[in-house]
Order: sequence, then structure tokens, then C-alpha cells
Amino acid sequence: MNQYPAWKYLLIIVLLLVGVLYALPNLYGSDPAVQISAGREGMDDTIQGLLESKLGDKGLAIKQVEPTDRGLLIRFNDTEDQLAAADVIKDALGTDYTVALNLAPSTPAWLQAINGQPMYLGLDLRGGVHFLMEVDMDEAIKKAMERYKTDLRTLLRKAKVRYVSISEVNDRLMVKFRSAADREQGMELIHNEYRGLQLKEKDKGDSFLLEVALSEQEAREIRKLALQQNITTLRNRVNELGVAEPIIQQQGDRRVVVQLPGVQDTATAKKILGATATLEYRAVDVKNDVEAARNGKIPPGSSLYKSRDGRWYLLKNRVIATGDQIINARSGFDSNSGSPQVSVTLDGKGARKMLEFTKVSVGKPMAVVFIENKSVTRMVDGKPVVTNRKVKEIISVATIRGVFGRQFQTTGLDSPAEAHELALLLRSGALAAPIRIVEERTVGPSLGAENIEQGYESVMIGFALVLLFMAFYYKTFGLIADLALTLNLVLVVALLSMLQATLTMPGIAGIVLTVGMAVDANVLIFERIREELRNGNTPQASIHAGYAKAFSTIADANVTTLIAAIVLFSFGTGPIKGFAVTLSLGIITSMFTAIMGTRALINLIYGGRRLQRLPV
Repeated sequence: MNQYPAWKYLLIIVLLLVGVLYALPNLYGSDPAVQISAGREGMDDTIQGLLESKLGDKGLAIKQVEPTDRGLLIRFNDTEDQLAAADVIKDALGTDYTVALNLAPSTPAWLQAINGQPMYLGLDLRGGVHFLMEVDMDEAIKKAMERYKTDLRTLLRKAKVRYVSISEVNDRLMVKFRSAADREQGMELIHNEYRGLQLKEKDKGDSFLLEVALSEQEAREIRKLALQQNITTLRNRVNELGVAEPIIQQQGDRRVVVQLPGVQDTATAKKILGATATLEYRAVDVKNDVEAARNGKIPPGSSLYKSRDGRWYLLKNRVIATGDQIINARSGFDSNSGSPQVSVTLDGKGARKMLEFTKVSVGKPMAVVFIENKSVTRMVDGKPVVTNRKVKEIISVATIRGVFGRQFQTTGLDSPAEAHELALLLRSGALAAPIRIVEERTVGPSLGAENIEQGYESVMIGFALVLLFMAFYYKTFGLIADLALTLNLVLVVALLSMLQATLTMPGIAGIVLTVGMAVDANVLIFERIREELRNGNTPQASIHAGYAKAFSTIADANVTTLIAAIVLFSFGTGPIKGFAVTLSLGIITSMFTAIMGTRALINLIYGGRRLQRLPV
């Protein structure tokens, strides 16, 4: 007889219940909302009452107000109230808060308690702005060679090695020496100091030349860091904007994709992404009182700054070094204490200034100031007015433990994550390569809604046609396959929700393809059962043989498709990845429902009976 052990039935029931539970959030939809984010100092308790009063005066009905980690989320009944409320809130709060439009899921609290969240919708389904940005790697290499040029001059002069000149030739440096002995001495000195440079002797007439080029590893590292710096900078801009579910990811070795769902104004988005940032190293003024400065008594030669943890400091106006003098910054661990640290490397000019400062400042604190220039667009008399403001904040304060110049370490950090973030900020402050937009497009919210409707219709039409065919052709067994196909769709949606994957139009195409592929397995199984019946086997033996003999064919077909999907995900870009994700998940769930799911139902219905015939 065909029977499953009890644990298999229990496993199938548990998996299906979990799938249904985590697919449910997608039925509740979203509310138009305004997301208000405060600075690092948090939000005043009176803000909510102020906003409710302002919105009430304008006749804008609030559906719900929810506190968040860094601000408030105000829900509305329709998009018209949402858009009008955003303007009122911006006028009421000014520039100290970030106000962004959002679509907030309406998931019930009991589902949120078990981390039940709806799928993210991609740009083509929700609307927004898409940018493809390219990093100028040639400029990154050029800037690196300029820094090396300055550093080599400083190194040779310090070691009193006589040279005539250092010039740039394409992507190389040519160092001209007075004699072969000087060249030999300089070559040894440069090799010991800069392991990432390739050195080659060249003679031209009476000139003794040394060709200096970047090694392939060093050039690759410079390009990698330039891309990483720019991605970090872009992510910081987008986070400040408060865009829900932004996508900022590397594409290839020199391009960055930025997708901002819900943003429709490309001009504003360009201003945000093009905002500039830099860094300054300043001495902390320990002689004067910070509280007195906060009350307006700021001493001459100093300025008041606030750190990211909310504390205030008095800093000297004299700048020791700036962000554009940072060659590199890497996070790691201190060899003595094992605590997190950041190693910083300055160019020649920055190193000289840092050395002069630290000689007389051992034991005193030094601060790293992050300076950002932001463009804020406000509507005045129906016209957009752009204002620029400079934001300055301290990202690190450390005590100088010894005299240093070109290389030094920043310690006293709380965690490796903080060290990694500080290293990224230090590198981002010295943006190594410019970015240019090579592609941009805007998807309107109405087009996104139309895409959702068309995608839903395509899935439902394909789904219904398959259901009808299976029920008509395979009778009761076809109805069982239809139930398995329905559960397969539920499981795909549940997995996309649990993984918080972003659903796009190509992703919907992957689901449609999955619907057809899922029923293929049952067609193979049912045809095998028919064949066994025609060969004179009993119904129970035919069921067993049908599943056993069809399994290898089903596995071969699905594993081949899964490999193709993995390759698409590995080498494809955004839309292709979306298709590959839904296709991969669909293959996994269809194998489960088409083989284990239908077998469990058939075993329950027919497994314990003596049968003369099968309705297949």
C-alpha cells in the first residue's frame, strides 16, 4: 500500500502553514505615508502634536501616526493627502528633519510580531528614478600617480638623494637622476618604501631614468577603493533622503546602479547624489570651557562642533590635514591590545603638516570633522528654490599617543563595525574619482500600478488555463495537481516575503514560467502511472512506479534549469537577477509540491484502499 510515515505528513503541513502565514502580509496592501527622520540627536516629543495640529488646520485627515527608531511615520488615506501633507510638514519642520514620501505596509501587528513583511516592489512596479553611474577609473589612477609624485619628491629630498626631475608620462612617472649611483640609491629607497610600485631602469643619452609604474595589484586596489568610496558616499546621500528600499549596488568593475523607488524628480535626485563631502583633522581646544562656548562665549581661534554621539567640543580653527590628502584608510585590529583601529595614510603635504603638529601635541586630543555640502529644494510660490547648506559634525576624537606623519592609527573605537564605518567615511571624504551619469530613467507611479495589474493578470490567466487543462485531462489526479500548483504559488510568495526580495516585472515573468514548469512534473508522473496501468500493473503498484520512475526525469530537468538560473543570477544585472531569483525559488517549491505534496494527497485518498481503477 502507498502510505507516508506520520512525520512526512507533519513536515508537509508545517511547511505549508508557514508558507501561508508569511504570504499573508501581501494581501493587506500599503498606505500612502510621510516618513519623518530626525538627526542623530533624536526627535522632540512635541513634534507629533505640532504636526497633527498643522495638518488638521489644512483639513488633511491622518489615518495613523507611528513612532519609528529615528522619527515618525504618518499614514494617509490617499496620495493626494500624502503629497499635500509633505509640503505642510516641510514648512513646519524646516531643514533639521528629513521628510520623504513612502508606501507603508498595512501589515497587522500580530504578523509584524513574527517578522511577517510583504515583498518589496521594484522600480518598474512602484515607480521612481533609475541611474546608471560610471566611475572615472582613469582619473582615479591619475590622482594616485599625482600623490605618488609628491611623495617621491619628499622621500628623495629627505634621504638627500640627488635627482633632476620627476615627470608624468601617460600613467607612469619618470624620475631623472644625475648619475647611475644616484639612481641605484633612489631605486632601493623607493622599493623599500613603496612595495606596490614597479621600478624599471631606462637610459636615454646622458640621462639616467627610472620608470615608476603601479603594479597590477596596486592599480586594481586603487580602482576597487575608488568604487567602494563612491558607493559609500551615494548610500549616505540616499539614507539622508529617507527613500524607502533604495537599491545601490555595484555593476561590473566601474559602474554603480542607483534606484530610488517613489522619487519622481530626477533633478532633485541628481542634486542629492552629487552632494560633496570632505574631512578635516583639527586639534581639540582643551583650555577653554565647552559649556561657556555653548552659551555664546566662543574664544577667538576656536569653533563649536557637535559629535555624532551628541557631545559638544571646542576645536581649533587651524586645519591640520584635509580629506583630499588621505591616500588610504583601512580598518583592522591593534597588534598590542587587539582593539579595533583604523590605519590612515596621508600624502606628502598632509604628512608634513601632521608631523609638525604631533611633535608638539603628544597626549592631546585630535578630532576628525566630516563636512557635507547639501542642496535643499523647497517650493516657494509654486517654484522650486534650491538652497545650499554646509553640515559639519565630528565623527571621531582620539588622543595622540606619539609623533607620526604619513601613517598613523586611530584607536579607542567601540567595535570592528565602527572601525569599518570610520574607514569608509575617511575614504569617502577624499572621493578618489568623479562619477558621471550614463543612463537615467523615470518610472511614473501610474505606470508602476499598470505594470502590477498586467503582471497579476498574466499570472492569473496562465494559472487558470493550467488549472482547467489539468482538471479536464487528468480528472481527480488533475484536481490534486491544481491544489499543489496553488500551494506552489503561495510558497513562492512566502519565500520572496521572508527573504525580503524585490519583485520586478522580470520576476513576475519568472513566476509565470514557474506555473508552467510546476505542472510539468505532475504531467510526467501521471503519464507514467497511465503507462503502468496499460502494462497491466495494479493501481497501487502503478502509483508507486509512476512516482519512482518519473523522479529522475523531473530531477534532471529541474536541476538543469536551476543551474541556468544560478548562472543568470551570477552574471546578470538587476532585471535579470529578479527573473533568476523567482525562477530559482519556483523550481525549489515546485519540486516539493509536485512530488511530495501530490504524493501525500494521493496516498491519503487512495493509499489504504483496494482499487480496481484510477481516475487518471
